[in-house]
Formats: sequence, C-alpha cells, structure tokens
Amino acid sequence: MKKRLLLALGFAVALVAAVGVAAVAGPTPGAGKASSHREAPLISEDPTADNTDLYAFRSPDKPDSVTIISNWIPGEDPAAGPNYWTFSKNARYNVYIDKNGDAVPDTTYTYRFTNGPNVAFLQNTQQSYSVTKTEAGVSRVVGQGLLTPPDNIGPKSLGGVPYAKYRTDQTHVLSDGELTFAGQRDDPFFGDVGAIFDLVSIRAGTGSTGGGKDFLAGYAVHSIALQIPISQLDNGTNHTVGVYANTERPTPDGGFTQVSRLGNPLINEVLIPTDLKDRWNATRPVEDSQFAQYASTPILAALLNKLYPQFGPFQETNRDDLVAVTLTGVPGLNYTGPTQADLLRLNMSIPVTASPNRLGVIGGDLAGYPNGRRLGDDVIDIDERVIAGELIGHKLPLGDGVNEDDKAFLSVFPYTADPDSGFANTKGAQKPTVAAAMAVLWRANR
Repeated sequence: MKKRLLLALGFAVALVAAVGVAAVAGPTPGAGKASSHREAPLISEDPTADNTDLYAFRSPDKPDSVTIISNWIPGEDPAAGPNYWTFSKNARYNVYIDKNGDAVPDTTYTYRFTNGPNVAFLQNTQQSYSVTKTEAGVSRVVGQGLLTPPDNIGPKSLGGVPYAKYRTDQTHVLSDGELTFAGQRDDPFFGDVGAIFDLVSIRAGTGSTGGGKDFLAGYAVHSIALQIPISQLDNGTNHTVGVYANTERPTPDGGFTQVSRLGNPLINEVLIPTDLKDRWNATRPVEDSQFAQYASTPILAALLNKLYPQFGPFQETNRDDLVAVTLTGVPGLNYTGPTQADLLRLNMSIPVTASPNRLGVIGGDLAGYPNGRRLGDDVIDIDERVIAGELIGHKLPLGDGVNEDDKAFLSVFPYTADPDSGFANTKGAQKPTVAAAMAVLWRANR
C-alpha cells in the first residue's frame, strides 16, 4: 500500500506543479521508475531481461513501413565498466504482432544473442545474434550471424572508428526484407523521474511550462529495432496492429517462461497495484481482462480526490476511457475489438505527421500516442492528463517539465540517437588538477 500511495503522490506532484502551487526544490534525482524502468520487484533484480520502453510508428522517411523499437536494460551509464552492458546470452527477446485483435500473436520475432568476435580493442561488447520469425506456427530463421555494434566505451576502445559507422554497418536486412538493428542506444525516454519519486519533492517552475530535469539524460539502453513493410502487416480491414515485447528465461525443464513484458507505457507503474506487478509481468496480454478493474477504477483517481480535492473531482469509477486507451484501443482511432489486452495499437492507415505534436492524439495529432508511440511523444504528460480526465471533459495542463529528449533523434533507421561515450562521462564533473587549483589560489591572493 505504501508504494501505491507514493505512486499516487508522485502523480499528484506533477498535478500540483502544473497548476502553479508553490514548491521547494528537492535534491538530485536518485534511482527511479520510468515507463517500465525497474517497475516491479522481481524484474528490478534482472536488468538484462527488463523491458524499458516500446515504440511503434510509421517510418517518417519510409512511410510504407512500420518501425518497432523495443528497449531493455534500464540506466546504462556508458562509463560503468569494466563489465559493460550486453544482451543476456540465455534469454529470448521477443517482439509480437497481433493483426486481428484477438491478442494472440500472428507474427513473432525472436532474438538470441551469443558472444561476438573476440576483438581486444572492442572490449568484447560486440555480440552475434540470430532472428527467428514465427507465423502460423511455423518458425524460420530469417537472420543469422548478425552483429551488434560494440558499446560506445570511448574512442580508443572503438579503434578510432566513429561510432556512427558501427551503427550503419550493423544495420542488417533480414531474408524477408525487414531491416533490423540490435545494440546500445541513447535512452529515448525522457522525464523528471527524480523529482516525482523523491517523496513528493517538486521543482519550482515545472509543470506544463518546462523546467524539469531529465533523469534519463546521458543514460543508454539496449535496443532491438525492426522496420517492416506495411504490406506484411496490414489486415485489409481496420489496418490496425497490436504490438508487445517480452523477455523469456529458461526453466529447469528445458522450456522458457516470461519474466517481463511491455505494451503501453506506464501501465505497470501507474495502474497495476504493487502486489500484482510481478504477476502482471508473468502473464500474457490475452489474459489481461483480470486486470481491467485497475483501469476502470483507478486507485490514483481516488487518492487524488482525497489529497487534492481543489483540483477535482477526479472520476474514480466507470473509466471506460482508460480501458479503451490501455486495453481495447480507442473507437474511431485504433479499436481492435472487445478482447482486453495491453497492446500498443497502431492504425497504419493514418499518415505520418509532417510536424508532430508531442501530445499526440490529445494535441490533435492522430499519428501519435496512444495511436502507436513515436520517439518524441511525451507519454508522461499525455498519461497524466488522460488519467486526470482529459478524454472525459476534465482538462488540466499537467506536465513534468521535460518535453523532449536531451539528444536529437536520427532521421533514418533506427532513429534513436547514438549513446554517449563512456570516456566523455557526462555523469561526472571533471575536478581541477593540483596545478590548476594552485594557479587559482595564486591569482586570488595577488
């Protein structure tokens, strides 16, 4: 119950900041839970299996294709050696696509990783991987012996080769024509996680007006990116697919079991009670009707009414709007039928927006979240406003004060920015040398 209360208070913090209540700045952010970074007790102990974010959108430079990006391993500090970050060699990383709304995958891409070439200056962070595609119960290997780029440890470790060259060289074409990339990337998720989870500390000037601190700036993740022709996905009717990703670990009997999953952002953090978070990660989307009560009767709304009645009333029950956004799709936008399942739903008939709005659908941009999710969609602000009642007439200018990523996205696949260099060490401040300190002291006493 305590963690549930803190989640609600964290959301209330953003609410108070957005409506201009005076605040006292808190200390530097600590370890946080954002999108699905460390969102449940068990998966927080298994970072290489931890799904962090999922994106699905029509490719801006190739609009006849869809790009799906799934990220793992939260909080990768590029300078944190000597055991740098890699995909787990005994896990299965899966990307699932449902084409007909029954929440059962019609296409599955399974990635398996092994050690890559033993090249000393690459610090052995380059991995080899295979991709298996399963459709109608038939599995085929569509990529084998593919390589990830090495982690961006620093210029010497990369042999003097610009990191961008590793990224382009390790973008591969699968045998069915899809593009794929797997490896370390800058974490594209953005948000002031440190303030929200520091026991209701908020920063002066934050909210819908900016001024927040991007907790994830400078951190990396490991990404699997796919670019798939729409012709391989379109069902010819509502043109909408549902996407989710998961991680599976081997079991003693030789099988595999799901330990993490992700569809829509922030579901496990914001809606699912703490004592059910591990259970949520272990179940499949087709079983999600058992969790529907936490969308239709969100605990956050009840707590907000008690904590901040002056900004209410927040509707506590019969929240069909939240059920639609999270479990069935929104009628007239990306509805896939009555089956309740946490899937990131993308209506592929909606064209790419030339000038995207970070607030997606509630900002008048139908090509954005919750119709799929683009890299620049501000899902914290969007979800805060929707939970408060944006879709049912209770509009508040909520926000965490962080409106975009700290790095510009690429204009080409895989679109996420290259990770920072470990040598650059953006998380540390360079201390002056003794000679420099003596020079400062000498000038001060002249």
